[in-house]
Amino acid sequence: MGMSIRLNPYVMSLMDWTRPLTDPIRRQFLPMGSELEVDHPCLTMDSLEEKDFSPAPGLVHRYPDKALFLVTSVCPVYCQYCTRSYAVGANTTLVQKDHVTSPRFWDAAIDYISKTPQIEDVVISGGDVARLKATHLRSLGNALLNIGHIRRLRFATKALAVQPMIFLDDEEWVEALLEIFERGRKLFKHVCLHTHFNHPREITPVVERAMRRLNEACVMVRSQTVLLRGVNDDEKLLIELFRGIGRLHIHPYYVYVCDMVRGTEHFRLPLRRAQELEKEVRGTTAGFNTPLFVVDTPGGKRNIHSDEFYDRELGISGFMAPAVSPGRMFYYFDPLRSLPASGRDEWLSAAGKEKILAGLDNRTSMAVAAE
Repeated sequence: MGMSIRLNPYVMSLMDWTRPLTDPIRRQFLPMGSELEVDHPCLTMDSLEEKDFSPAPGLVHRYPDKALFLVTSVCPVYCQYCTRSYAVGANTTLVQKDHVTSPRFWDAAIDYISKTPQIEDVVISGGDVARLKATHLRSLGNALLNIGHIRRLRFATKALAVQPMIFLDDEEWVEALLEIFERGRKLFKHVCLHTHFNHPREITPVVERAMRRLNEACVMVRSQTVLLRGVNDDEKLLIELFRGIGRLHIHPYYVYVCDMVRGTEHFRLPLRRAQELEKEVRGTTAGFNTPLFVVDTPGGKRNIHSDEFYDRELGISGFMAPAVSPGRMFYYFDPLRSLPASGRDEWLSAAGKEKILAGLDNRTSMAVAAE
């Protein structure tokens, strides 16, 4: 696996130990060797090519007006499907981590942001901002708010789902966070909290208490979900999840198809299944309470129904992002288990893989010419 294991008693208490082999909470955080599958040959550690879009340590500038600021490499718990396993957590047998996300690297990133006026939106992530000291959180938020052209800040934390008591018990940290939100409102800048719920069982009375406190302080909260095999790949469960967090004033924002990160093959679903689930979910509740289902690519997030082509035998779908990377095709590769035997065998032979990848260049040229 690309991720080390980090758990806390709260998450352990959410697991159903009467059926641990299939429990959806256990699957996310506590891996079993028997679950692992042979990776698709196109899986990589940095599947979104974040390091290629990094003008300063810990900073990713992909979209013209938005930057992703990775401020720590630590989280309250470690998700085994982490898209940033190349940097987050302790070293594993699969990967030696890139540890460039800590306060000592912040100045260069803040300097770049301040000198790049087209950046209006900064996502502060990592890792998880819940692992920052209150003094660091306060100084970072104020430094970004002091930049005149910054209009939006998004603080990303999974703590609301996996360590909600921090919002009730850690007064110093919460006060620092709320001060930033209050100052942002006074400056007419939009500051919000992004969190991450994957399963209805993660919605607990403690989460509701934490959300009541945030709601009283006028904090807007959005949630992003990752579509995971054996965890939430069921339309009824997803509907329950989105309605449940919606009742707590958490806005369902995105559902990500699991990224093509090495060591996550057992979590991934074929694109067609994600498309089916989106169709089942849409229309069951208000549109503003329905997340957008996306494939995340090095060109940014693409609607799962916006594929340029979908070869189901080989499990290849293509997406274009002309506003971000004009002329380039980005691919999502279905997990090997979902392919017919002919497609799976072709991928697993060295000659077959090279033939497939060579053919993709022709598809890209045809799609670009058709634009």
